[in-house]
Amino acid sequence: MARTPRLAAGRARALGCPTRGTTNPNRLRRVDRWLAALPLRPDALVVDLGYGATPVTTVELAHRLPSARVVGLEIDPERVAAAKPAADPPRLDFRRGGFELAGLRPDLVRAFNVLRQYTEAEALDAWRTIVGRLAPGGLLVEGTCDEIGRRCCWVGLTEEGPRTFTLSCLPADIDRPSDLAERLPKALIHRNVPGERVHAMLSTLDSCWDNAAPFAPFGPRARWVEAVAEFAGSWPVLDTRKRWRLGELTVPWETVAPAEVGRWEV
Repeated sequence: MARTPRLAAGRARALGCPTRGTTNPNRLRRVDRWLAALPLRPDALVVDLGYGATPVTTVELAHRLPSARVVGLEIDPERVAAAKPAADPPRLDFRRGGFELAGLRPDLVRAFNVLRQYTEAEALDAWRTIVGRLAPGGLLVEGTCDEIGRRCCWVGLTEEGPRTFTLSCLPADIDRPSDLAERLPKALIHRNVPGERVHAMLSTLDSCWDNAAPFAPFGPRARWVEAVAEFAGSWPVLDTRKRWRLGELTVPWETVAPAEVGRWEV
């Protein structure tokens, strides 16, 4: 039976469980670069959910979104206290909170490396809880990356549910695109099996990567671009070569959504 995420003790009644807290400087640069390209309104409220044992990636997010107000949320009160010296209100602050977002109504939530400790059903419940607390038109970006930020995957969600799925990598760090399967978000990581859409997508990307081998002498980045260009000839793709050159690929969520019907009900 799936456990229900607990309410952390204390007045804030923060919803969720503490993460391991591991983080590294510049670990989230790839998703931050993607976020920086979004059409955020001036003075947008951005929440960094579950920033970890140190606030370094939240501070970096504030620098990368200079017109936004950024709030880092953590369940562990000791982590919040440790982050306070880095605060610069109102542009950057830290509070205790979890999936309930500490009562805030943000325009954007970044939740990275937070949900992998939960079951698939619990992660889906967390998605619903978070998007239900977004400001109108808000976005949740939830995903996973490796320890140094070279392999990343994330989902973009609105109040209507999952909308996009993005792969991002340093092409020189992979042997084939399916290497990114180890960083799939919780909603997909157990779905990388024959018969599931995400498995079909990664298998097709691998085939395109193989076909792009003649571009290998021009470097892994050139090979990635050509592989994605071939992929885009038969699969729906939401971005262009400008993003592909960064090692990215974004597709509609329906491209990878689990096969069973009705998995997202608001």
